[in-house]
Amino acid sequence: MGKKRIVKQEGDVVKAAGAAPVVAAKKRMESGILHVQSTYNNTKLLLTDPTGNAVAASSSGALGFKGAKKGTPFAAAKVGEALALKAATIGVKEVAVVVKGVGSGRESAIRGFISKGINITSIKDETPVPFNGPKPPKPRRV
Repeated sequence: MGKKRIVKQEGDVVKAAGAAPVVAAKKRMESGILHVQSTYNNTKLLLTDPTGNAVAASSSGALGFKGAKKGTPFAAAKVGEALALKAATIGVKEVAVVVKGVGSGRESAIRGFISKGINITSIKDETPVPFNGPKPPKPRRV
């Protein structure tokens, strides 16, 4: 038959036997900052409050994509949708977007986030660009 699961409630924390505690969303906020980090291999999204404290995060690896599929625009769109659902439970109405990286999921992650009804106030690109790049190799000695 197996063990029966007993669910107990203690304040805002819901505990189930044999499972990690799930904390109910205490923090309510109207606006936030969405940080999109898009590399060739992965896409990570981080939602912060206006002061920069992390509230929710997601990535294509966390959603179950593996290998080369993590860097695809489809995976990035799914990450955006997943984080938008978390943001909606917190009460976020509008976000400012900060994009970093050169991967293929930059735009589709934002589109996936918009699809759940959260407005975007601004989009800022903070991709790091080297000023002079790496040092060239020394000439060969024959």
